[in-house]
Amino acid sequence: MARAIWKGAISFGLVHIPVSLNTAVRTERVDFDWLDKRSMDPVGYKRVNKTTGKDIDKDNVVKGVEYEKGRYVIISEEEIRNARPEATQTIDIFSFVEATDIPLQHFDTPYYLSPDRRGGKVYALLRETLESTGKVALATVVLHTRQHLALLRPLEDALVMITLRWPEEVRGIDTLELDKSVTETKVDKRELDMAKRLVQDMSGPWSPDDYHDAFRQTIMDLVEEKASKGKISVVEKGDGEAAHKGADILDLTELLKRSLGGKGATAAPKKKAAVKEEPEKKPAKRTRKAS
Repeated sequence: MARAIWKGAISFGLVHIPVSLNTAVRTERVDFDWLDKRSMDPVGYKRVNKTTGKDIDKDNVVKGVEYEKGRYVIISEEEIRNARPEATQTIDIFSFVEATDIPLQHFDTPYYLSPDRRGGKVYALLRETLESTGKVALATVVLHTRQHLALLRPLEDALVMITLRWPEEVRGIDTLELDKSVTETKVDKRELDMAKRLVQDMSGPWSPDDYHDAFRQTIMDLVEEKASKGKISVVEKGDGEAAHKGADILDLTELLKRSLGGKGATAAPKKKAAVKEEPEKKPAKRTRKAS
């Protein structure tokens, strides 16, 4: 069983559903580490002044955002800490929408949610409610000091949380500047019928086990081949483990009644949420908001 990466609760009106968050995907790309070929020691990144080429001590490094070309606004570590959202350990549901209303380009990362600390009954209630209404729940959640917009939806016997990109992070389709050859072309019926037949001939069931990353497989086969010949260099790495925090479950029936009475509702975030996060080490450039 996968180890939970986060523990908290789904906040549903006045109801709290204790849950554990588990990754639904994993990265299978080949990870090439930098090594010193003379000793096989790991090679790290150095802090270098890009103008002088000289090493720079970490005490002389500050964080800034490029406001105009060549002009930066310096942000202190204290200001960054104050700007971070409070980690509430809750997935705060603020609205329910039709499952088909959210465009695919807003989807980001999926996670599995599992009930925690005797929360199975109310977990099942939310899952069945979403399933029977055809709705998904919109929520906010703080993960790794960053606030995310997210949706919750049923998947077989489970609940899935998918983080969403904020509206300002998604470019509009109009940025493609599609010309009339696309927008006003009348498709020939005969060509359309042939295309449909081709689709039908090539159609089949979704079989994910049939698909593989050929590049990764080739590299890993090469790794196995070299390892079998004793061509292995040992590099020691450290490991760490994060602590997690749980949540309590309260009486369900009473909380549902009170929630329907309008008490304890969670407010929706503003459309243009003023959510700030720690700037990247490389200064970020100002970009125009996509239409």
